[in-house]
Amino acid sequence: MGELLGRLSAQTSRLVRDEIRLAQREFQDSAKHAAFGAGLGGAAGVLALFGFGAVIAAGIAALALVLPVWAAALIVAAVLFVVAGIAGALAKKQVDEVAPVAPRTAETVKDDVREVNDARHA
Repeated sequence: MGELLGRLSAQTSRLVRDEIRLAQREFQDSAKHAAFGAGLGGAAGVLALFGFGAVIAAGIAALALVLPVWAAALIVAAVLFVVAGIAGALAKKQVDEVAPVAPRTAETVKDDVREVNDARHA
């Protein structure tokens, strides 16, 4: 019986170590893909920003056909600030609705550890 318990303990430890190594490898692979995707997303964002700037310049140029250039630029800037304010208000509303995840995860991990310890001592 003592030998069986010793084997169980050794095999459980090995299983946990192997699972941790596997999780680390999976995390590293996921992190590589995420980093590459984030880099491409950043490049796309920069290019989109330049494109948006060109559209804004075109809008100012179009308004400058009927108004002075300074007035056209001022009107376009005002519209952009209004849109930015609305987007900011919507973003704040969404952020306020986010529930903390980590405390729940920490509690479930603690519960799992407690159950394993209880089952081990029983």
